[in-house]
Amino acid sequence: MKITRVRSPELPQQYPWLNTENPLSLQQLRGQFVLLDFWTYCCINCLHVLPDLKYLEQKYKETLTVIGVHSAKFDNEKEVENIRQAILRYDIEHPVVVDSGFNVWQQYAVRAWPTLVLIDPQGYYLGSVSGEGHRDELDDLLSQLIQAYQEQGKINYQKLNFTLEKQRQPLIMPLAFPGKVLADENGNRLFIADSGHHRIVISTLNGEIIHLIGTGKSGLTDGSFSEAQFFSPQGMALDAENQNLYIADTENHALRRIDLKQKIVQTIGGTGEQSYYIHPHGGLALQISLNSPWDLVKLGNSLFIAMAGSHQIWEMQLETGIIQTYAGSGAEACVDGELTESAFAQPSGITTDGRELYIADSEVSSIRSVALAENYQVRTVCGSGALFGFGDIDGTGLDVRLQHCLGVEYAQNYLWVADTYNHKIKRVEIKTGICKTMLGDGEVGHQDGEGIGTRFCEPSGLSATSCYLYIADTNNHDIRRVELETLRVTTLKFQGLCAPDVCVPL
Repeated sequence: MKITRVRSPELPQQYPWLNTENPLSLQQLRGQFVLLDFWTYCCINCLHVLPDLKYLEQKYKETLTVIGVHSAKFDNEKEVENIRQAILRYDIEHPVVVDSGFNVWQQYAVRAWPTLVLIDPQGYYLGSVSGEGHRDELDDLLSQLIQAYQEQGKINYQKLNFTLEKQRQPLIMPLAFPGKVLADENGNRLFIADSGHHRIVISTLNGEIIHLIGTGKSGLTDGSFSEAQFFSPQGMALDAENQNLYIADTENHALRRIDLKQKIVQTIGGTGEQSYYIHPHGGLALQISLNSPWDLVKLGNSLFIAMAGSHQIWEMQLETGIIQTYAGSGAEACVDGELTESAFAQPSGITTDGRELYIADSEVSSIRSVALAENYQVRTVCGSGALFGFGDIDGTGLDVRLQHCLGVEYAQNYLWVADTYNHKIKRVEIKTGICKTMLGDGEVGHQDGEGIGTRFCEPSGLSATSCYLYIADTNNHDIRRVELETLRVTTLKFQGLCAPDVCVPL
């Protein structure tokens, strides 16, 4: 970070503030270093910065105040309640100001998510860095600056206490922000990534609890169902023959395997550290660092991975333990063509019909396809393919507009899409690219019923049986079930299920 010294623009007092009772000003924070985090909650790079911020907050808790400046990319992210839910989901413990109209962004001449701006104890702008991976740089800089300002008597040592959103709304519901769901029709099982509770829930297809896997506390621990720990797990894939469940352990940057017979959890991929290397590469799975694996699909002896953090599709060969980039250059974009020349933008959902992989490419709000044979080409099935080409328009191919779609499922010769930020479920014809809204009227809510008369809140995961579609209705903290013949939606009830801190695990 190049140090400059310019008076910082004051923070807005009239905008909504979260994680604090009252707005904060640079004037009242005199004597403290202030670190502004310009972020938007869809952005995987912004999410990667949060652990760094938590580290710095804890280390310099008497001299540093971190303030999130939420400058929304998507329309859905402009809603204060949705930002509050993101704060709860990602356990953010510093104040956040809602940057309406990008005004604070423009005052600080920010150009990218995430950007971190450092302000000194006298209210002067010192400099900024963009992107992720700057923790050590900021740590060293703060250590030096705090010592220098302390020698000048310009530090006001104090630990500020804020009223956090999680104190107002504790995550004590049975499910917390479930990200993905996987239905096993033959085994009469439903696997739920209870992401906010850092665990995997197994029930029958009707909601009778079978197993809870994980302590409910975030961590990377192998072992028995009661000992194991995950960190915001997302996508899952089932090997029914060998009774293995594979998990995209997203915030651990790891792949896990649950032996359902032996009731043991084991790490099979990743080192537990995030990789910052985006160029195509590979090696032994336990020796390769990964970058936010978000969803999985198993095909033969291969596990295909939507690697959201590096904007790529990866493949793990389960017999050899080799993992490597399958498609995507690592650039964040929508580029069709050869596997190595193609580009994705935070792929967050993956499914297959056996011939192609289908990807919910969230940051370009598009459905992409990766051929598994013949020419091995990447193509866009529907959606504009532009980083800012989003909306809510049914239609065909490139005329379709989705908004940060996170889930996709192949069923009944169609692709079913969780159009997450439009709060809808849509259906796509694979050959023609025709996309049609099937469920949800686009308004945020929780309403059972039929067809477009129903309502959801940021649905993120889908899984189908021959008769039903199961939906991880993430911000409603529920699993919804759809009769595919009638499009009737009901909410599953899980008898005896409760939050980890509320009752004793099964």
